[in-house]
Amino acid sequence: MSAIAVDHLVVAADTLDEGVAWCETTLGVSPAAGGRHALMGTHNRLLALACEAYPQAYLEIIAIDPAAPAPGRTRWFGLDERAPGQPPRLIHWVGRSTMLDMHRWGLITLGQPPGDPVAASRDTPQGRLQWQILLRDDGRLACGGALPTLIQWQGGHAADTLPPSGVHLRALTLAGVPRRVRELLRPRGVHFIDAAPGLPALQAVLGTPRGDVALASD
Repeated sequence: MSAIAVDHLVVAADTLDEGVAWCETTLGVSPAAGGRHALMGTHNRLLALACEAYPQAYLEIIAIDPAAPAPGRTRWFGLDERAPGQPPRLIHWVGRSTMLDMHRWGLITLGQPPGDPVAASRDTPQGRLQWQILLRDDGRLACGGALPTLIQWQGGHAADTLPPSGVHLRALTLAGVPRRVRELLRPRGVHFIDAAPGLPALQAVLGTPRGDVALASD
């Protein structure tokens, strides 16, 4: 079974404006336009991440879209459980698979059911982006967000038209992912460590115009 790739990092914000302001203040750059996810009632902004191992990696700033109707299901990435008033924060990462169904059954076998495949899309000026993504019915993130949500793109990729941002993904460290799950997914260049009290589930180091910036989940 092929290894997964780091597709993108997920930063959640109460509002997209707050997320953009956080990006400009923390990383020293403004994110590019994203779009709306009608299926989930969310919207986003995107930032290309230069990474030798994963040339299509990017950072997604996501928030609930106040102009969208409530979705008919729990929103992805635990956004419905996010307490209001928190600053924007790294909460999760998404892994890109070319064998989504096989990875799904592998995780189920290991006692880490990732949810069912869901067809999603959003429109862009360059055309519609479409993908399959594994989503749990409860929307919760496993292993504190360190176990990735898996995605398989169908056609174009969200990073294909993103302008260079000058931000580099230097390191991604994940705590608490079971050993057999690591062996199944095998993302190259990702550092796995054991969970410990007070240790964030996710830590990322980004090279930015302001120097190296460390991001961490709760």
